[in-house]
Amino acid sequence: MTENDFLLGIGLTVALAVGCQILASRLRMPALILLLPAGFAAGALTDVVHPDELVGPAFSPLVSVAVALILYDAGLALDLRHLKGATRSVVVRLMVLGVLLTWATVLSLGPALFGVPAAVASMIGVILVVSGPTVVGPLLEHVRPSDKVRRVLMWEGSLIDPVGGILGAVVLHSIVTGGLQTGHFRFGSFFTGIAVGLLGGAVGAALLWFTLRRLRLGETLGTLAQLATVVVVAAGCDMAFDDTGLIAAIVTGLTVANLPGFDMPARRPFFETLVQLIIGLLFISISATVTPKSVVPVLLPTLVLVVVLVMVVRPLVALLSTYGTDLAPRERAFIGWMAPRGIVAASTATTFSASLVSAGLRGAGKILPVTFLVIVGTVVLYALTARPVAGRLGITRSARARPLLVGGEPWVVDLARSLRGAGLDVLMWAGAAQERKRIEEAGIELAAGELMAVATDPQARLEGVTSVFLLTDDDDFNALASILMEDSVEGPVYRVGPPPDSRGVVAPYTPGRTLFGPELVRHALAARHERGARFHLQPASAPRPPGHDALFLLRRDGRLEPVVEAVPAPAGEGDTLVLLGPAPPAG
Repeated sequence: MTENDFLLGIGLTVALAVGCQILASRLRMPALILLLPAGFAAGALTDVVHPDELVGPAFSPLVSVAVALILYDAGLALDLRHLKGATRSVVVRLMVLGVLLTWATVLSLGPALFGVPAAVASMIGVILVVSGPTVVGPLLEHVRPSDKVRRVLMWEGSLIDPVGGILGAVVLHSIVTGGLQTGHFRFGSFFTGIAVGLLGGAVGAALLWFTLRRLRLGETLGTLAQLATVVVVAAGCDMAFDDTGLIAAIVTGLTVANLPGFDMPARRPFFETLVQLIIGLLFISISATVTPKSVVPVLLPTLVLVVVLVMVVRPLVALLSTYGTDLAPRERAFIGWMAPRGIVAASTATTFSASLVSAGLRGAGKILPVTFLVIVGTVVLYALTARPVAGRLGITRSARARPLLVGGEPWVVDLARSLRGAGLDVLMWAGAAQERKRIEEAGIELAAGELMAVATDPQARLEGVTSVFLLTDDDDFNALASILMEDSVEGPVYRVGPPPDSRGVVAPYTPGRTLFGPELVRHALAARHERGARFHLQPASAPRPPGHDALFLLRRDGRLEPVVEAVPAPAGEGDTLVLLGPAPPAG
């Protein structure tokens, strides 16, 4: 491969990885649906998108380190406070029963379906026990199920990956040494791998404690320290015992996210961007290693296996795992319809199949194409059906906006009434007892007293809230809270503008999203409401009455768009305007 071929291969791989994700976002579908066929087609139609030739023998260890970074990032998003009670019980059962039933099913069907020995069928089975946040996360973002279901599936996907990796390494060692063929599973090796991973996770957490807490590195150097720590610890563990770096990575992430004293923000733009790029590169690269010649012979048998895994094994696992819990029948049914395979299955199949082919094991060449087809089949099936199934079961969160209004002044409460009258689920919070009483008397849902403490915690996420509007009579509070809450809310954070002659400490100098334009600032809104002005709803297509100012545009699909300039955004058919009328004449 020439230098130009190398550069072209790298460029095409990156372009496909990023382009597929951009296109998927525009089409509102999970990116994996495009990444997998794009990588497969690139590998089949070009001579340059071949990772084995681009990076050579380094491809497999690079994949392991990249997956470790993905799992570390997934660990950072897991809050142990949510892994309790029924959630913990369900996750543990899903992992144990999922591993046993999936492994047993593939082990029993594999020889008949694929014509491979039991050792190869066992290897395929242990590879397919994993799921992973790289596929579950995007699908859940697409579906938007209830918080309880989302937590169960995210915990299962994140924790099963390193366990599956260790099981795969143990099975690989057992096959190579002949142990598995005589019915001997090396439990000692399994628990040794777990111990190595846990020790590596403890070392990683200690290193990050020193760099982030003791040295107090800034955002840039702190991010570099995290990258270096995960790479070093994962590589070191993999050198000691195959695939233990995955356990070390997720243990490090879990520790950093949950140990008191660490100050890890809920959103990490650079890390999230890096992980997104890694996911794209891995799926393109691994898909490119699968050749059409290897796929054709196993296509129909793999489809049969996918049907069995999706229609029989997963529903049975979910039924047994959720029995006797507080999960509703509809939630249990959806958990039984969500078990896609992802990047860990692909990466372990790439590594293990190459080792077994080199060892001369008959049928080992079928491991990667079978795994690839199972990944494609499950991802496409769940991506196309998960949202309709969730909607049919009635477990999806409403697509309509759920705004949080912070403040308890009379005009703010009146505005909340109007938004609720437009069909929105409005949530309010206020600090003063008098204001909280006013909100309760108006019949508006009042958030718990500790809500703002959660919302301003850089490690927390405010679940279920689509936007925040800071409308208190303290301009400095509004300005500071808008900065602190930016990383804790799924949607945007807005604040009412301070008076033009404000002498606040921070409010006049703080950038950010300011509501309603320069004329409708806080004191003007309060004074106008006090003089009798009221909020009104009217179709956006109707002419605006004289003296009325537009504050919000409620889209037909339930999205709430505040007016940040004097003129609202262009309206469509079925949209509604929230207006503030003029104050009636005095007397």
